[in-house]
Amino acid sequence: MTNIAARSRAQLLTQDLPAPVQTIDALQNQTLAPDLIVVAADNCTDDTVEVAESFPGVRVVETVDNVHKKGGALNQVIELLDAQGELQTADALLVQDADSVLDADFLRTAVLRLAQGDVGGVGGTFFGQAGGGLVGMFQRNEYARYARDVGRLKGKVLVLTGTATVFRVGVLQHVASERGHSLPGEQGQVYDTHVLTEDNELTLALMHLGYEIISPLGCRLTTEVMGTWSDLAQQRLRWKRGALENLVDYGFTRITLSYWGRQLLSLLGVLVIFTYLTTIVYSLAVVGHITIQPIWMAVTAIFVVERVVTVRSRGLLQMAIASTIVIEMIYDLFLQAVQARAFFQAAIGAERKW
Repeated sequence: MTNIAARSRAQLLTQDLPAPVQTIDALQNQTLAPDLIVVAADNCTDDTVEVAESFPGVRVVETVDNVHKKGGALNQVIELLDAQGELQTADALLVQDADSVLDADFLRTAVLRLAQGDVGGVGGTFFGQAGGGLVGMFQRNEYARYARDVGRLKGKVLVLTGTATVFRVGVLQHVASERGHSLPGEQGQVYDTHVLTEDNELTLALMHLGYEIISPLGCRLTTEVMGTWSDLAQQRLRWKRGALENLVDYGFTRITLSYWGRQLLSLLGVLVIFTYLTTIVYSLAVVGHITIQPIWMAVTAIFVVERVVTVRSRGLLQMAIASTIVIEMIYDLFLQAVQARAFFQAAIGAERKW
């Protein structure tokens, strides 16, 4: 534990950084200070490089001819640090998105947890930042519910998100050595650059190599929300389709079985919503009215209670909004539509888009 803490490294992915001052400042004010902060400037068109270089002790690495988005940028920086002797097997490496701001105790909590057992990666419990109007509000409620679930499961999660995750360097080296053998991807690369969701794929890689993953509540952070419905649709389409394709790459294994089950439930959810809406339209068009059954009223009441209770951390206003069902149903139907599109695109093999 002492060795990991003493040699901890922090790496910050930077593409289009809206608030570099807050992001880097949060890193420099950790209760366990990182030994090194590296900003990976990948095809930046703003003043990210200049702003990052204004911070003392921050190193900026500009990627070279990277066409593989986030995964390619991270691979370049990790390979460079390794070649320069900056990364030791016992080090802890924080990989963080540029639009995330860590709570002060994030790194210390993660490093302490890494020192226990066979944990290969410690992820963050994220909350949404302000902004985005109605669509931003929906995302903040969604993230609050996710954080509540993670807390109730004592940090057990399905994926180490790209918002912020701390890895043992030795674990990442193990992943790189298994690429092209027991794991998909190119030999020697930590991140598989041929996938849409590199963080989800890396999670599967860790688990197939026998490592545990966890996101303790002590590793809190805030992250940017999508500001428009269009941006949100693009983000969630990439997430969903990427997750499906990751599972196809790994096939049916002991690790992926539960993930396949969740995808099946997700598909059934889409079909149920489609059937439900079709039934309502048919009833109104043919019968002229909708008959409400007592059993469905009871189910609806249970659903209302669940919606209200799970967003309690967001305050009375959000609880009141959730109690109406109708308002949040807009968001639920939107996400279901995006999922349906992802299933369709994956089924026909449509062109992948970041």
